[in-house]
Amino acid sequence: MANRLPIIVVILAVILFLIYSSVFVVNARQQALVLRFGEIVDVKSEPGIYFKAPFSFFDADTVQLIENRVLRFDLDNIRVQVSGGKFYEVDAFIAYRISDPRVFRAAVSGQIELAEARLRTRLDAALRRVYGLRDFEAALSEERAVMMREVRDQLRPDATSLGLQIEDVRIRRTDLTAEVSQQTYDRMKAERLAEAARLRARGNEAAQRITARADREVVEIVAEARKESEILRGEGEAQRSATFADAYKRDPAFFDFYRSMNAYGTALDGTGTTMVLSPSSEFFRFFRDPDGKEAGAKPLGPQPAPAAPAVSAAPAAAPAAPAAQPAAGQ
Repeated sequence: MANRLPIIVVILAVILFLIYSSVFVVNARQQALVLRFGEIVDVKSEPGIYFKAPFSFFDADTVQLIENRVLRFDLDNIRVQVSGGKFYEVDAFIAYRISDPRVFRAAVSGQIELAEARLRTRLDAALRRVYGLRDFEAALSEERAVMMREVRDQLRPDATSLGLQIEDVRIRRTDLTAEVSQQTYDRMKAERLAEAARLRARGNEAAQRITARADREVVEIVAEARKESEILRGEGEAQRSATFADAYKRDPAFFDFYRSMNAYGTALDGTGTTMVLSPSSEFFRFFRDPDGKEAGAKPLGPQPAPAAPAVSAAPAAAPAAPAAQPAAGQ
């Protein structure tokens, strides 16, 4: 029994080795190609435990695991030319998955790096074609989604030849290059300055119209106000003269006295004015004769206009004496 133990151990080891070399596991993120002497004999797309012929080291049956997830490939700083002739820098990425492992194995030997290298060339060409038909503003507008769909549709036939399925294409960034950025800034600055000049000119024109209209209205208002003031002044002067005439007719003696007192108050207002007059001057007659009845005396100050002579109703009556003439002004 002791001599048989090594043989049993060897047999068990061989069995375990055969089982290990015959079993392979495919998880949910993978799919497997079963190769026999380099030819694909089976494709395992579902996760699980599978068996194959042993002795893979003799190149009998081998297993190549391939990604079954949606993969992402980024392409940065693509220099594209738009319809206006200017260049812009674009960042984009592709979301794809390996849809046909057999074609993928035949086209790029199942290597993702080789597949992405080919996608890079095709994505670059598709972006140049799509941008070349549009101007820069299109990538910043609602047309951006249409541009991404066009790039995706252009990539799909080439991707299918690689065993790939393009899920989506996204443009992450569209920027001006340094020289185009400065040119665009200068152009926008010139446009804004021109627009400011136009607005300023319109404002000046409107201001001149408003000023001219306001000046005209001022002239009209002032002229109308002066007209009304002259009318009111004339009416006031007429009323004043009528009032003086009425007062003079009612009591000429008191009116003479009142006017003389006003003349005294105006001339002798305490300002230190020196007056050289004769004591017998008409100006001082109320100082000499408080009653103002001195013969030939005339009242001081401006006098009202003489009243019209009264006409007697009786034919035998004498004509009324004319009113006293106004003396010279102060």
